[in-house]
Amino acid sequence: MKPKPAHEVELFRGMWTTDPGMKRVFRIVERVARSDATVLVRGETGSGKELVARAIHDLSPRGKGPFRAINCAAVPSTLLESELFGHVRGAFTGAVRDTPGQFRLANKGTLFLDEVAELPLEVQAKMLRVLETRTVTPVGARDPVPVDVRIVAATHRPLRREVEAGRFRADLMYRLRVIPVFLPALRDRVGDAVLLTERILEEYNARGGRRVTRISPGAKTAIERYPWPGNVRELRNALEYAYVIGDGPTLERADLPPEIADPERTIDGAPIPERTNLASANSDAGAVQRALERTGGDRTRAARLLGISRVTLWRRMRELGLLGDRPRA
Repeated sequence: MKPKPAHEVELFRGMWTTDPGMKRVFRIVERVARSDATVLVRGETGSGKELVARAIHDLSPRGKGPFRAINCAAVPSTLLESELFGHVRGAFTGAVRDTPGQFRLANKGTLFLDEVAELPLEVQAKMLRVLETRTVTPVGARDPVPVDVRIVAATHRPLRREVEAGRFRADLMYRLRVIPVFLPALRDRVGDAVLLTERILEEYNARGGRRVTRISPGAKTAIERYPWPGNVRELRNALEYAYVIGDGPTLERADLPPEIADPERTIDGAPIPERTNLASANSDAGAVQRALERTGGDRTRAARLLGISRVTLWRRMRELGLLGDRPRA
């Protein structure tokens, strides 16, 4: 297969790019899909890890089988074991029927474990046994059940660092990290922010209503210069905002969210940090609190202001001790 020219636009399984590094990821995905090896996808929040996992599944011999995905950070630790391995009727209060769990639902297919670094240690031990024995034992059951599942895991944090900190089992890391795939951040994919803007606007145009056929020079400059700590997910959210807020066939700089249109100010009116520090600044307790205050405690809107996913906001609130005793919207 001839390599793609360096600056040629390539569409691969729903992912657009002109970036050579991203194209290398595509070629790696094509190769690893042929095998049944476990894959660990590393990349920042919103960079497209699930798209990569689905591409591996679709291109593999398991492509006609089920593809199941679970975000390990989004399920409470008390429910995660049952969600993964299933349970039998009467195993605990509320278990009124047998439930197969994600491993059995993914039998003959692929199970995508997103944010795998968030697995509690006790669940990690059981996960390791599943990978070693190719069987699962549902909660409350005695007998193991055979499963035939390929695992694609993903994380935004280095698992080696989690192992060194005592938060992740080394033996499980080696089981999951057979083939590592590293996704570049959007800020490192030169030219891709504008390319993706054009493609995403085409999607919105197809919905009807406003039709955007042009991006103004000012908007294009703002999109190119913004570091996108939330990556493609943040770009998509920002463009949905601009599509709704603006009017007419041209996407103007003023249509974009304030933190993108006016790079001299943050959500609370203070100067933003340097490009390389923006993502870490958005995890700061003060920034998280200000975003929540501005949105009246609405986590979905606060996450959008910070350029991160709602799950990432929840995780950072937990790490910063901001969750409190009661869940909020």
